[in-house]
Amino acid sequence: MKGIILAGGNGKRLLPLTKRVNKHLLPVYDKPMIYYPLETLKKAGITDILVITGTDHASTIFSLLGSGKDFGVNFTFRVQDEAGGLPQAIGLAKEFIGGDKFVSINGDNMLFDDIAPFVKAFENGKEKSRVLLYETTREEAAKAGVAVLEGEKVVKVVEKPKDPPTNWVVVGVYMYTPHVFEVIKTLKPSARGELEISDIHNFYIKDGSLKASKLKKEWLDAGSFDELLRANKIVAENMHEH
Repeated sequence: MKGIILAGGNGKRLLPLTKRVNKHLLPVYDKPMIYYPLETLKKAGITDILVITGTDHASTIFSLLGSGKDFGVNFTFRVQDEAGGLPQAIGLAKEFIGGDKFVSINGDNMLFDDIAPFVKAFENGKEKSRVLLYETTREEAAKAGVAVLEGEKVVKVVEKPKDPPTNWVVVGVYMYTPHVFEVIKTLKPSARGELEISDIHNFYIKDGSLKASKLKKEWLDAGSFDELLRANKIVAENMHEH
């Protein structure tokens, strides 16, 4: 299994913090934000990792992460020339992935669950995609990709609904086979002018080849000032408890 960390994007919601610094390098308690998704992949046994970043701050990400030897992993880097959505960024990984299954994680996502059991289930399973779900508040669900459930089965993913059908959101951890690169080629940009990750989820739902696993612990997405502050507080509390 290979891994991808998506660390592009402009971090507009975090200006002026992100004017000179990549969002994923902002501190969350005692570490740069990108260390958290990196640790999530490493704990799951994934050490061959592609980091995809934008042109603006690529050099600072390269100099922070280096070859990966300090982390016990092996990094490869690709640059996404312009913000075209998560599927476009994932599409840049085609050569790196080759014939392997892989896990893609957003660089601003922090998970407290060990995802190793989910990764193992996907590695040994027949499904073409596995997503992770987290139960959040109604307000937070309205800002995310929301999973419509029938029992444990995801029947649809709705992007940023005004009236969320459930509070279960799809977090920024996606597991795919190389088949996803064929799907990405067929996607059309949304009204935002970007390819949407929920279109990939809905493709695999229709195909009958998407499975979902539910997280039991906290999930954080530090994309705004309030989320960044909350992430710092929660990580600090967790550190002091241990």
